Amino acid sequence: MIKSLTRQEVLILLSIFQLKDEAYLVSIRRKLKEITGKDWSMGAVYVPLDRLRRLGYLDTRIGKPQAKLGRKNIKYYHLTRQTIKALAEIKEVNEQAWLGFSERAYKTSK
Repeated sequence: MIKSLTRQEVLILLSIFQLKDEAYLVSIRRKLKEITGKDWSMGAVYVPLDRLRRLGYLDTRIGKPQAKLGRKNIKYYHLTRQTIKALAEIKEVNEQAWLGFSERAYKTSK
């Protein structure tokens, strides 16, 4: 059984999944905006990233400094096997919970 994850954490993990080897703080933030249509502050991304890393959902590696990023080392995030299993379980539970749902079905059931 998975530890409880917030919607925010799930969205961050799914962003990392989509970014593959290019998942670092700035790219994750950009992907979240693309997915949700909302701006995410650095803190709204970094704090959950740190928690997810401490819980074992993420591994990190330090990349080479890049000129476009002020020659700073970049921390890349990668999903662990535990995370892939957790996301699959969350997806399955969500699909079961949403079965048959539609706004139209709700309106006609009243």
